[in-house]
Amino acid sequence: MRGEISLENYKENRNVSNEYVPNHGNEYACWLQYNKIKESAWMEEYKTWCSNLVVVENSEVINSAKAELLRGISSMLGFNPSVLMEPQQKTLIMLGTIGKTDLLDNRINKQEFEHLNPDGYVIKTVTVGEHNRLLLIGKTEKGALYAAFHLLRLMQTRKHLHNLDIIQNPKNPLRMINQWDNMDGSIERGYAGKSIFYENNKITTRLDRIKDYARLLSSVGINAIAINNVNVHQVETKLTTSEFLPDVAKIADIFRAYGIRTFLSINYASPIQIGNLPTADPLEPKVREWWRERVEEIYRYIPDFGGFLVKADSEHRPGPFTYNRNHADGANVIAEALNPFGGLVIWRCFVYNCLQDWRDRSTDRAKAAYDHFKPLDGKFLDNVILQIKNGPMDFQVREPVSPLFGAMENTNQMLEFQITQEYTGQQRHLCYLVPQWKEVLDFDTFAKGEESTVKRIVDGSLFQYSNCGITAVSNIGNDTNWTGHTLAQANLYGYGRLTWDPDLSSEEITDEWVRQTFGHDPLVVEQIGKMLMDSWRIYENYTSPLGIGWMVNPGHHYGPNVDGYEYSVWGTYHYADCHGIGVNRTVKDGTGYTGQYFPPNAQIYESLESCPDELLLFFHHVPYTHRLKSGKTVIQHIYDTHFDGVEQAEGLKQRWTSLKGKIDDARYDSVLKRLNEQIEHAREWRDVINTYFYRKSGIPDEQNRTIY
Repeated sequence: MRGEISLENYKENRNVSNEYVPNHGNEYACWLQYNKIKESAWMEEYKTWCSNLVVVENSEVINSAKAELLRGISSMLGFNPSVLMEPQQKTLIMLGTIGKTDLLDNRINKQEFEHLNPDGYVIKTVTVGEHNRLLLIGKTEKGALYAAFHLLRLMQTRKHLHNLDIIQNPKNPLRMINQWDNMDGSIERGYAGKSIFYENNKITTRLDRIKDYARLLSSVGINAIAINNVNVHQVETKLTTSEFLPDVAKIADIFRAYGIRTFLSINYASPIQIGNLPTADPLEPKVREWWRERVEEIYRYIPDFGGFLVKADSEHRPGPFTYNRNHADGANVIAEALNPFGGLVIWRCFVYNCLQDWRDRSTDRAKAAYDHFKPLDGKFLDNVILQIKNGPMDFQVREPVSPLFGAMENTNQMLEFQITQEYTGQQRHLCYLVPQWKEVLDFDTFAKGEESTVKRIVDGSLFQYSNCGITAVSNIGNDTNWTGHTLAQANLYGYGRLTWDPDLSSEEITDEWVRQTFGHDPLVVEQIGKMLMDSWRIYENYTSPLGIGWMVNPGHHYGPNVDGYEYSVWGTYHYADCHGIGVNRTVKDGTGYTGQYFPPNAQIYESLESCPDELLLFFHHVPYTHRLKSGKTVIQHIYDTHFDGVEQAEGLKQRWTSLKGKIDDARYDSVLKRLNEQIEHAREWRDVINTYFYRKSGIPDEQNRTIY
């Protein structure tokens, strides 16, 4: 029954191991390499601090922190620290939480902790007599775990440990990953092998890899995960039942030990499919009672269960529209059931009619999310969060920020990114997305005047949201290197670091990842850093120009097909003809989409003169001879960028081959294979796109290059 089993009693009756599985190699370890330190000066400094570790608390999360410190220190320094139960007159590391132990020796100003949220922490060096202490103190045990990972990151990136005075507070309350894993072992939009969670319509019994995944996520501050696909099929619908809940609970045990709450994606028609009710109408009393009973059973298995992720009334998924109810009706009935337990409903705003007539140029998919949800502002319960994709379409290589951010002052919002590279090379191409995400987070919506940035909306500070944050679709599978393309690990790392602190620069995150993953050779750091930072623009150059998007093969979304996208039989995603290209989304004589933005963004996008070139064709239909701010015509820009993109892709390979002998053979060969494939496919993109628009426009390339 409700609240029947406390989390404390539950923990006592579960055996959660903190033993580690062996490392499976450099590819597998990602950024937690913990390689042996060879520089004598760094070795001596770190030995001074790390010979002794004091841990006087005992909990599963604290034990995870202790185990990670022992693993990292022993691997990097070549010895096992002495683990002490109480402070001694030695130089030592002290791990714990504020108010739980007497670790502080009155040498930390406790007011520093008053401004920390539950995941915050302090890392501080203090002097006690002739000895020094390095304090890793969390406001809660989760904070202590994050402090432990932070210390190991400092050591991996060769930072000094004396005179540390670090106060860390994550900006976003919810820092989440969405797995699009299916129980047959497949992953929707997965490009790194099969699921690590499921096989043969069952939950895997091989839990070691899930534990290592939890370590990776926790090391960058992720605190929530939805473990199944938002498109919930028949078998996955049963994950909320006693048939599968015992095994879901085992996965939740693993993630809990690393500070991560477990969520499930649900089928909105569950009352019908597994509840034997004739309806899923959210206003039907029997449906409300069914959800209450279902939620109560879940919490008996998982007392800290996070809640539900819901995709409804989009792309053939069931939802409240079936019963002439709105999204608030649909979300609130589930939120009511979860509320007594502190659970959340995360309701995706990816809602549009995929069967509408795209030949009608007044129809605009980009407007759908705003049109559906803006009228419902203030009608959702407080434990409902609207999950909004970063752009109005679908994770394209370039699209504007969704106008829904900031448009609902009275409704919790969170931002959704896609780490898996569905439209950005599918982890066969190098495309580092951190710079793109930074642009989204820093975008000023002007919802409450200047500085109303997306990052201030989703962290809750602009509108004082109680539940909010950032989530993203995962890019991992059971490939040895987790992400298919070894360099795609940087996207997972960078996502986590940005959710913790959106003010970190792309360059800082990149440098951290390269040093932890590949070491400190100056050429390695420089070349891989440049490869990553240039790769998004390179991919954009040889694929979709000026914000138009979508020019991919239907179904699998890989490779060039200018008119091929499944919902654009008539070319409605670019409206190219012999005269021009682009979608007129103006209020004046287009779809009216620009009117969904706050001024001055609405005016900037409405005007052909002020619209940024990189989004020109998203907002305007123009002649091929229209001159960009660069001075080039649109058609010449298309030609030039596609030729440039191929040369730049070849440059990525040249940078990588300059590192031969400095990277272990397995990772070197794996990345080289991917880069060769990228060059081949970049040439295909160049030839298909340039040929299409040459034949469409009849305008030759000014440089007389070969266009087939």
